[in-house]
Amino acid sequence: MRLAKLILAFCLTFFGAVAVANATVRIHVDLSTQRMHVESSTGSYDWPVSTARAGYATPRGYYAPTGLQRMHYSRKYHMSPMPYSIFFRGGYAIHGTYATGALGRPASHGCVRLAPSNAAQLFQMVQHEGGAISITGASPSSTRFASAAHRTHYATLHHHNHHHALAYAASRHTGHHGVKHWQHNPVFPEF
Repeated sequence: MRLAKLILAFCLTFFGAVAVANATVRIHVDLSTQRMHVESSTGSYDWPVSTARAGYATPRGYYAPTGLQRMHYSRKYHMSPMPYSIFFRGGYAIHGTYATGALGRPASHGCVRLAPSNAAQLFQMVQHEGGAISITGASPSSTRFASAAHRTHYATLHHHNHHHALAYAASRHTGHHGVKHWQHNPVFPEF
């Protein structure tokens, strides 16, 4: 009887570990459509993303997450906030962005950006189940987005008489209102 219990315990432990190892969140980023498709034990999700804009690159390939940080600040890009970061290749990460108006088109320095609520949900899924990341496709025509960005920039200059950029970091001088105010009303310095 004791041997049967040990064998049963071993089988439950072994097969339970195999089941957990196979419960991996599958994350697919399509650079062509600027969309992310996620398959997990909690369901399927499709979200808009922003990947590398002209002059930068989001690496294509297959990756496993190399680190998770609930809040990371990019030393390379002026301490820009990267909430719910899932690192997958060096400094490249999937993370939340406060520039949600740019989602669905290339706008980053190479990372994959998501809406903060989607990034938080994905972060939690990967934290519990692990993850497998695939990035495929080619970035959409930069001229199509560049001309749209140019029209928006031109209209903004003439309407507000100051510059706005597709970025998510407050300038060093956020004034007395702080970063939270800036997130709702970003103002960028003259170029």
